[in-house]
Amino acid sequence: MSRFLPQETIRRKRDGLVLDPQEIRTFVAGLTGDQVGEGQAAAFAMAVFLRGLSLPERVALTRAMTESGRVLSWDLPGPVLDKHSTGGIGDTVSLPLAAMVAACGGYVPMISGRGLGHTGGTLDKLASIPGYDASPSLDRFKAVVRETGCAIIGQTPDLAPADRRLYAIRDVTGTVESLDLITASILSKKLAAGLGGLVMDVKVGSGAFMAALPEARALAESIVAVAAGAGLRTAALITCMDATLASAAGNAVEVAYAIDYLTGRAREPRFHAVTVALGAEMLVAGGLARDTEEASARLESVLASGAAAETFARMVAALGGPADLVEAPERHLAAAPVTREVRQAGTVASVDTRAIGLAVIGLGGGRTRPEDGIDPRVGFTGLARPGDAGGLLGVVHAADADAADRAERALRAAYRMGEASGETSAERPAVIERIA
Repeated sequence: MSRFLPQETIRRKRDGLVLDPQEIRTFVAGLTGDQVGEGQAAAFAMAVFLRGLSLPERVALTRAMTESGRVLSWDLPGPVLDKHSTGGIGDTVSLPLAAMVAACGGYVPMISGRGLGHTGGTLDKLASIPGYDASPSLDRFKAVVRETGCAIIGQTPDLAPADRRLYAIRDVTGTVESLDLITASILSKKLAAGLGGLVMDVKVGSGAFMAALPEARALAESIVAVAAGAGLRTAALITCMDATLASAAGNAVEVAYAIDYLTGRAREPRFHAVTVALGAEMLVAGGLARDTEEASARLESVLASGAAAETFARMVAALGGPADLVEAPERHLAAAPVTREVRQAGTVASVDTRAIGLAVIGLGGGRTRPEDGIDPRVGFTGLARPGDAGGLLGVVHAADADAADRAERALRAAYRMGEASGETSAERPAVIERIA
């Protein structure tokens, strides 16, 4: 057998050649077996980013990354379902959605990632909950799913380990936006989780990796096609990220926002619309509702009754977090020592949402290197949307006054203000398109 040379695979993709499935499997095996160095993994990611993969190459890469570790199987009395977002700012949907679907009879083993590029990560949000074990053993993970109906954790060493390594490299090499790598990364984890149905939330807009609708549609179609090739029932919704989805962006502040949403203390219309639309697709995919209208009604019911909030509380407690987090989040979620309102006269015309995500990183709420720590306290709340005319752009949550100054400048720069002359612009619908 000839010796495996990672640089030859990199060279072939760099030159635009099509890789055969065995070549892809061998390279992915090298990622998990340390035959591929950090520089080589980064070069491969860049070659794929620049040259792209054909559909058969995407399927082969996804399968190889799925099979690089353990693939779960489930024996549960209901359907195993999940949702995944391509990433955005204030995209806190996973936290309430998992509990809502579980309260409706689904089982949601949600394996989430850290922040990528300018977007926040569900795993980083959960890390702001004291005691919450986002890296449990697989046995404990499965037990919590069985007992509570859902568990949101980070990627374990056993599941799709090749993706775990490539995921961190993409974050710091300018290759996050690769349609091919996004597709393989998302689906390898979901296939390894043993799902029966998946719903994709593909973001489009100034805060998304796909800023234009044709790009977002291409990614949605890629994910649906590759998932179909792998035997996983998948639908995709293209949703708007022209402004932050929630009015909070950060880690602890987004957990608090999710709790307010579940308990009904605050329920913003666009966030609610996206959450219910995704949940309805999940219930229909799992046979828990005849259509999305019936599914939406069931989701509204578990919110109104408190069943969804109770399910979230049970999940947090089962994974080591405070038993009373939902009742008293302020008792457990760390608060930043400096808060500051940022105000500006006029009506919001548009938002550079990506700039807000970068401002969260500048505050310490995200990473510039894989090994960087995160300050869970920092971020923004009360963020304005296009059309808002109240004067408040947002509230800065910072570790010190200097950081607050920088964040205030960044927040002001992210907003374009209009006048009564008609310079303001309306947002697109929260849910733009469905692809299946």
